[in-house]
Amino acid sequence: MSEYPAGGPPPQIPATRAPAPQSKPATTLRQRLAELRGPAVAPHPLDARALAALAANPGCKRRALLDGAGVDKAVLATALGSPAAFGQSQFALVRGNAFEAKVKADGGTQLLRLLVERLGGGAEAPASAVVPDLTAAGPEGRAARTALALREATAAGGWALLDHPMLALEVAGSPAYLEPDAVVVHPDGTWTVVEIKSFPMIDSSADAAKVGAAARQSAVYVLALERIAAKTEGAEVAHRVLLVCPKDFSNLPTASVVDVRKQRAVTSRQLTRLTRVEDIAAALPEGTTFDPDCSPEELGTAVEAVPAAYAPECLAACELAFHCRAKARAEGAVESLGRSVRGELGGLTTVAGVLAAAAGKEGDPADPTVAALRRAAALRAEALAGVDGGVPCR
Repeated sequence: MSEYPAGGPPPQIPATRAPAPQSKPATTLRQRLAELRGPAVAPHPLDARALAALAANPGCKRRALLDGAGVDKAVLATALGSPAAFGQSQFALVRGNAFEAKVKADGGTQLLRLLVERLGGGAEAPASAVVPDLTAAGPEGRAARTALALREATAAGGWALLDHPMLALEVAGSPAYLEPDAVVVHPDGTWTVVEIKSFPMIDSSADAAKVGAAARQSAVYVLALERIAAKTEGAEVAHRVLLVCPKDFSNLPTASVVDVRKQRAVTSRQLTRLTRVEDIAAALPEGTTFDPDCSPEELGTAVEAVPAAYAPECLAACELAFHCRAKARAEGAVESLGRSVRGELGGLTTVAGVLAAAAGKEGDPADPTVAALRRAAALRAEALAGVDGGVPCR
């Protein structure tokens, strides 16, 4: 006899739940960045010069991703057919290295003398300074060794000269390793960045553009040092750096003090605005790579998958600038005319759209930008009509 009443529901057999598919382990950021630059390609180091340029254009996701992944942009630009037309000559590199060696000779005696003359407030230059060994395996090891040497020198309370220390700074969620020319530890615990450049200082004055670039570069080092000083008792990072250059037309070193507080504040704010590298990488199509072994067509597709923020200023700071300029011109983007022009044009994003608005073919007449363009076009037409008709322009 059935256990269920007549006309009752049939027995419900519990459904067997299929096992949930096991998800694949998440790809770490380091693995993802290695895939982007190519599995056999070593990461290109991100130096302070590139970091300062990146901070000057924080809206460029393309540069943020390529620099964060360690992609060599010069190699990538060459593969795309738009090689960078700037860089330091081999002769300038050799001359710069020779000058730096001269400044640091004899345990940095001459360097310390210049430092005390400019920053010492009348104190005597030390006869010698401790020069710690910063040798370690890899950039991470060198950064850790540098941090330890800074703490030990500060605790010792004497003069110390760190020759080419390695500093670490997180940029858009990815670590960047920076190598200043030197850092001097004072007996009072102050840390001073030293930048050695090969451009001349004539009559105690150097080229303003080059000094500005050196200041922005030094501000990055100051930011990185502040991370270590925050964990070191008695340490303080000076916001005045020592810039050492050849005197006049000789090879004798001279120095000047550069205040980098403004550059430090701007760089810190701009680096904070950078979109995290993992967020940019997550938005890319599957299989995107910047491996130089790929064809130019594949590399072009990969580069265009990352949004860029081109401006004419990029030509002096980014190896991909010529490629981005060509694309901006082909699309008629107003960015190719400069940031100031782009800001003045508001919602008009193409040169064709600007010309159409000026001619009265497109655009809202109530828009102040459109009204200004039409007024400018009318004035131009009036001026040209006066010249063609032989009437002097008013």
